[in-house]
Amino acid sequence: MGLSRLAALHGVATSYSPSPDVTVSVPDDTVIAVLAALGVDAGTPADVRKCLAAAESRSRLLPPTVVVWAGEPLPPALAGLPPGSTVTVEPEPSDLPGHPAGRPPAPLSMRARAAAPAEPVASGEPAPEAVPAPEAAPAPGATPAWWIPPPHGVHRIHVRTPDNRRATATLVAAPPRLPQPPEGTHGFLVQLYSLLSARSWGMGDLGDLADLAAWAGRSVGSGFVQVNPLHAAVPGKPTDPSPYRPSSRRFPDPVHLHVESIPEYGHVRDRAALDDLRQDAAALSEAVLNKGALIDRDAVWELKRQALELVAQVPLTPGRRADYCDFLAEQGQALEDHALWCALAEVHGPDWHTWPEALRAPRSPGTARARSELLDRVDFHCRLAWLTAGQLAAAQRAAEDAGMGVGIVHDLAVGVHPAGADTWSQQEAFAHGMSVGAPPDAFNARGQDWGLPPWRPDVLAATGYAAYRGLLRGLLAHAGALRIDHVMGLFRLWWVPEGRPPTDGTYVAYDAEAMLAVLVLEAHRAGTSVVGEDLGTVAPGVREALARRGVLGTSVLWFERDWEGDGRPLAPEKWRRDCLATATTHDLPSTAARLTGDHVTLRHRLGLLTRSLEEELTADLTDTAEWLALLARLRMLPEGDGDEEAAVRAVHRFLRRTPARMTGVWLPDTVGDRRPQNLPGTWDQYPNWRLPIADPEGHPVTLEEITASPRLHGLMEVLRPRKPRTAPPGERRP
Repeated sequence: MGLSRLAALHGVATSYSPSPDVTVSVPDDTVIAVLAALGVDAGTPADVRKCLAAAESRSRLLPPTVVVWAGEPLPPALAGLPPGSTVTVEPEPSDLPGHPAGRPPAPLSMRARAAAPAEPVASGEPAPEAVPAPEAAPAPGATPAWWIPPPHGVHRIHVRTPDNRRATATLVAAPPRLPQPPEGTHGFLVQLYSLLSARSWGMGDLGDLADLAAWAGRSVGSGFVQVNPLHAAVPGKPTDPSPYRPSSRRFPDPVHLHVESIPEYGHVRDRAALDDLRQDAAALSEAVLNKGALIDRDAVWELKRQALELVAQVPLTPGRRADYCDFLAEQGQALEDHALWCALAEVHGPDWHTWPEALRAPRSPGTARARSELLDRVDFHCRLAWLTAGQLAAAQRAAEDAGMGVGIVHDLAVGVHPAGADTWSQQEAFAHGMSVGAPPDAFNARGQDWGLPPWRPDVLAATGYAAYRGLLRGLLAHAGALRIDHVMGLFRLWWVPEGRPPTDGTYVAYDAEAMLAVLVLEAHRAGTSVVGEDLGTVAPGVREALARRGVLGTSVLWFERDWEGDGRPLAPEKWRRDCLATATTHDLPSTAARLTGDHVTLRHRLGLLTRSLEEELTADLTDTAEWLALLARLRMLPEGDGDEEAAVRAVHRFLRRTPARMTGVWLPDTVGDRRPQNLPGTWDQYPNWRLPIADPEGHPVTLEEITASPRLHGLMEVLRPRKPRTAPPGERRP
């Protein structure tokens, strides 16, 4: 009983419900291990009693981080302050863009009042200043009259009660809701590496992204292009190709640079060396496009690294130098730490746990010496981050110039690699010895372990969510919108102790109010929308809480059924409005593969089926037939038409009929690609994250061929923009 109480005080679940009528108890040793990762020793009953007594005896006047939403009632922590308390809000200059340097904004001082007289002050205490009480107490849930709303931002709040208790906390003052995308917009979903053009160096790059956005906005009226995470990867031999297990989520990977677009490229003196590199890059692309080779990220990076070393030798012009210096000042310590990790990884390998002891902490004396010794390499990696940020900005400008109402939708992975730059530079913020995953469910009885160390919720709160704020600010700087992978992680994450199966994990809660407030604040500042990937197991109330703040959900056609009724496909008018509606994702079969059953035979060849091939094909055919029957009843699919292309168009015609704000088209669907980009549950058995976009026969196609495809243009005909409507206040227009 004591362990359960202690766990509850720290947000650690001792049971969970995989389905409404089932409750599973979490093993005690799992709870003890998770508490240990949070700095709580519960190894013995005596330890539990000691920690429980200490936790229950602590009385905080304020939590470490307090959230206030503009125009909404104050949280209990502030509304319930003793009458006569002094409240001072000290705005942080760094969170007020455009504030003159050296002139911090004046603090907001206020006095908590109540209808009844304040209680007498203890003898010897200074009496508070007399403040007239309001004529009547505020209505329940109303904002008290004494409260002066601070500007949107992250501030410090100081409280002193009449009995001289004091508290200081971070105050997040957020607008009530996110900006919304234009209603009825459509766009493409693509894994950038898979999108090779005639000029690519063996994989898709930011030049290709800008070109796709410019074409899609102008030629087919698209409002956005959504890409995979472009986070910095952990270098290795081979590098982990998954974009969802990066070294750092804060900074992008320079492997995505289009080298020829860098202004200094044209002034490199050793043109022969550049020409040799370009020929090698052309050979890489030729192998992928015409010889059946897989995308080789390591080979691409080796060529680009050599080219970028030559480019870095070109002096920057005064204007470019000033821009670079501004970038360094804006990014500050976070960029310096990231670049230093990259430089150290070149010398000591990509896993900082194996580095010399003196270098394993970013603030150690040994690391400080290494920082000086590797100054040139640190500057090189800082410059790569600057160049990549510049091309990210150029891609978004290209999208906006093409008339896109949203632009580039970037993707935020759920976590980072345990050996990467983020875990090295922010060690105190991560729960070491823990991994994020998913509990057992109807689709995976063994659960999942994603190999990603989670953030500690207690450290996030104590630091005012500084790491989270910096992460969002960097990602949103050049985005039209942000997709958040496994958005349920803002509320809770499944922690798996190292060395144990995913079934032995448990949920750990995060302060969802604070996580959402920071998200809404940063997205509001950037003028961006947010799409949450809310597929799979979703706790009750999560979707409602996200919708209230304007976070769009994700609705995939094949999963949208009347689960509370007859289980049949959900009619288009019954779909939710605030979502991105799609036919598939990077983790699911393409639409052509779904319609033909190719995805079942693929999984059979790889030994991934839990039933016989016949049983799986029968179940899959039944599922697909129900959807096709609905499409036929709605006159979206001509009766008796077995044409695959017609069926793909009908699926997207259906998506367009729903009230969804955004409709996403998986770019490989436009040319009939049957291969998934990622096949969950596989590692070496399938070339995850290494396939170029291909036609129905598996022949790779270039960006130029995709945009000229009659099949694509036929599909896009069914996605013509809906009739414009008057946008409500606060909604962005196309």
